[in-house]
This record gives sequence, structure tokens and C-alpha cells, in this order.
Amino acid sequence: MDALAEQLLRLVDVRLLDPLEILLEDDGIPGGLRAVLRHRAAAWSDTIEHSDDATAVRTLARLMATLYPEEHAFAPPADWWRTPLGQAVVRRVGHPYAETVSYATAGAMLGISRQGVHDLVRRGRLPRHPDGGVPVSAVRDRLLTGPPPSSDPSPTDPPPTDPRPTDPPPL
Repeated sequence: MDALAEQLLRLVDVRLLDPLEILLEDDGIPGGLRAVLRHRAAAWSDTIEHSDDATAVRTLARLMATLYPEEHAFAPPADWWRTPLGQAVVRRVGHPYAETVSYATAGAMLGISRQGVHDLVRRGRLPRHPDGGVPVSAVRDRLLTGPPPSSDPSPTDPPPTDPRPTDPPPL
């Protein structure tokens, strides 16, 4: 089972099955239901990662509405975007409710630091929204197409190593 399927299974377990067990007063959830959910989590993950955009977005919309049914707009913490589900959402949809995100959130979406996003904006490699932050569409485009080949490494990237062999130490 891949990381996305595992996260989906954990979320369904914590957000749906645990409350159901409480409601049923410890009568328990039949083991067959957990097996079905394990299979469905793998199928959802496969659909999200490998299906056409329309099918993947429909699956994500159903999951997000079920797992995050809050009445206010979906606004997860920045680190959520680093999770397998967060990465799947940003790659397929962007942000479901926001046109722009903070540098910290854009960094989490891109897998770099807030300072890395600031540097990309300063160098003109990522646009700054007139109202502040970064357009989600630009973050998504960068994820889908990758940085341009001439792009400098982000501050969180390790420094390049010298590919030339070194002389052995003197004896």
C-alpha cells in the first residue's frame, strides 16, 4: 500500500470509524468493513494518482467533503500540504478555495522553505500576487512542469558536490 493509500486509510479510521465505534458503544466495527476500506483506500489512491483529471478531481472532492466536513473554508496548516494527500490535492486541484497562498504554504506545497519561496519570487521564478502571497496556479504549474533547467537550487537543497575524483591522501 502506498503512502497516499495509508494516509487515506488512517483518516477514514480516525474521522469515521472511531466516532462510529463510540456511537455504537464499543460493539466494534466488523473486521470485514476494515478490509473493504483498506481495498477502497488503495483504489482511491490509484484513481487520484493515475486516472484522468476529471475522475481524480471527483474522487478528491468526495474524499475532502467526507473527511473535512467543516462549515468554514478548507484551510489546513501549511505542513498538511507536505503530506501525500496534500501533495495529491495541490497537483490535481491546486487549493480548493484559495487563489493565493502564503509563502509558508507555497513552500510546503513545493517541498521547500518559506525563504526558498521568497527567493524564487525575488528572482522572478515564481510570481507574487498583487495582494500578497503566491498564486496557487503558479505553484501548481511549477509542481507539474518542474523548475526551469537554469533555475538555481533552493536554499534547502544540499550544495552540489564536486564530481571529480579526489587524490588519495598521502601516505
